Amino acid sequence: MTAVGIDALAFFTPNTYVDLTDLAQARGDDPAKYTIGIGQDQMAVAPASQDLISMAANAAAQLPAGSLDDRLGLVIVGSESGVDESKAAAITVVRLLGLSPWLRAYDIKEACYGATAGLLAARDYVAAHPDRTALVIASDIARYGLAASGEVTQGAGAVAMLVSAAPRLLIVHDDAVAYTADLPDFFRPTGLTVPVVDGHYSTQAYLDFVTRITARHQEQYGDVLTDYTALLFHLPFTKMGKKALAALTADDRLEDRRQAASVLARRVGNIYTGSLYLSLLSLLCHDKSMRPGDRLGLFSYGSGAVGEFFSGTLAADFSDRIDAAGVTAMLAARHRLTVPEYEAMFNAQLPLGDAAATVPLGGDSARFTVGGRRDHARWYRDNTQHEGD
Repeated sequence: MTAVGIDALAFFTPNTYVDLTDLAQARGDDPAKYTIGIGQDQMAVAPASQDLISMAANAAAQLPAGSLDDRLGLVIVGSESGVDESKAAAITVVRLLGLSPWLRAYDIKEACYGATAGLLAARDYVAAHPDRTALVIASDIARYGLAASGEVTQGAGAVAMLVSAAPRLLIVHDDAVAYTADLPDFFRPTGLTVPVVDGHYSTQAYLDFVTRITARHQEQYGDVLTDYTALLFHLPFTKMGKKALAALTADDRLEDRRQAASVLARRVGNIYTGSLYLSLLSLLCHDKSMRPGDRLGLFSYGSGAVGEFFSGTLAADFSDRIDAAGVTAMLAARHRLTVPEYEAMFNAQLPLGDAAATVPLGGDSARFTVGGRRDHARWYRDNTQHEGD
């Protein structure tokens, strides 16, 4: 059987961030509460000129040249940051990227799990149609409110994954084990701009899911944790990954790899559906001991709740299918906001509703940006063309 998996991976985050030492001091907290207790150093802040659609298009546009050719038959966006209750963000992404219309495009929403559902659906699609490819994008803006208990676990970004037969980055195995339970740990009723969260309950639910699902995976497939070179986790904050690994094993080797897989999340924050795949990118960027044939375990969790564990094997050309230097340069080029600037940016979002509005470009240097809203719908700029559409 032909192997199927991730052929290439790309990442985008807005060009503004707040340093969490600055934020801790402004909130009257010890910085160690954020940098050690939560495990975060910086937090990406999305201006009004970025939303899930513009970020998704910006991430996909950074995939290797020629990735999105006529073989593409499926586009899936996983997100819980939707800006329309009916129309899929994936449809607008298809247009912004200039893709062929002869494909299927839709969104998946289930908290932070949506992109994993998309990846595994894309894997099944390509397995059935090995001459086709699929594009899966995780794109989210995590917002909890100024001075809210979850403020330090906000963030913004998107991860784009090209799925193909004979993948050159990660072979995704057909061994996923999923578990679903109706839990009230996190939800955002329609009309609210920030979620309702029971943080302690959600953390305990996450840990219960990771131990329960991993044990079930071992029962079904006969694996043990020593089979894995690294274990990757959904990271709403990086300390969560440390807790998850500790609930499974005290293996120092896996802990070292967990730290490498947390480097980017420490600088970007929580990107909901993309957090697990940002962890994958971080591992490959920051642990140069990874080798083709290494087996990875991936745990995905979405509040509400759905969890899933599956495995993958690094392909021969994996290091060529990410742009580690580009990620480093993007993060280095960001503008550090003062806390008052961050607070003003947080509040200066496009309001709910369908009233006409224009969003200034400001200092946003991304290719795709939100232009505003007209005729009830958002419109977007492609800044390589100097016009909105």
